[in-house]
Amino acid sequence: MRKLEGKVALITGASKGIGEGIAKVYTKHGAKVVLIARSSSIETLAETLNKEGFEALAIKADVSDMDSINKAVKEATDKFGKIDILVNNAGVCKLGKFLDMSDEDRDFHIDINIKGVWNVTKAVLPLMIKEKYGKIVILSSVTGDIVADPLETAYATTKAALIGFTKSLAREVAEHNITVNAICPGYVNTPMAQSIAVQSNSENPDAVINGIADAVPLKRLAEPEEVGELAAFLGSDESSYITGTQIVIDGGSTLPETVSVGV
Repeated sequence: MRKLEGKVALITGASKGIGEGIAKVYTKHGAKVVLIARSSSIETLAETLNKEGFEALAIKADVSDMDSINKAVKEATDKFGKIDILVNNAGVCKLGKFLDMSDEDRDFHIDINIKGVWNVTKAVLPLMIKEKYGKIVILSSVTGDIVADPLETAYATTKAALIGFTKSLAREVAEHNITVNAICPGYVNTPMAQSIAVQSNSENPDAVINGIADAVPLKRLAEPEEVGELAAFLGSDESSYITGTQIVIDGGSTLPETVSVGV
């Protein structure tokens, strides 16, 4: 039996990147998936998965808008009857020096990276409490809580906040047989990574990506499906005794010391 057989998973930010990778892995492991994103391209992914024999429902919604999310969750439960797994993946990153960032830049990160997680969790959690079962997986980052990068103050602030959210909520809902865990990826081969590279060096973004890969002990970026496999583990009953924790998946990039000792 596949590890997610019979489960229904709602995945935000599922139109591309890590979210798309998670959706593909979840369906491979037997889950029915509800794909949420602001982009209409979410429908293309759902069509592809359905043609491959899986069950996928695409819903265009904005995670920062509570009304939009409540409608999306209702549509999902009308279709599948329940939501067993919530994957809070939607996220944004815009580089900029702290003093140069506008209030709009600040709110852009907060609305998607924090408020979005808050809204979707608040909409789905009552369903899980009613069923006395649930798995909540939150995509944070190594940036913010573990490491720091220049020009990412807004991103780091919001991603670090998700660790506190994960731990506190895990403690609160444990009595309902609901687990809450965070995934902290390093650099992943996604459109977001490409966007960061372009923002860093618009003339030669490939040099940025190659430099990042060279700095990782495994000498490459992660693929979205690799993060998806970790998310599948945390969404399955194989992780039934794990809650309130964060798991790093970064190819060892947070291991090296700043100064080499020559070994």
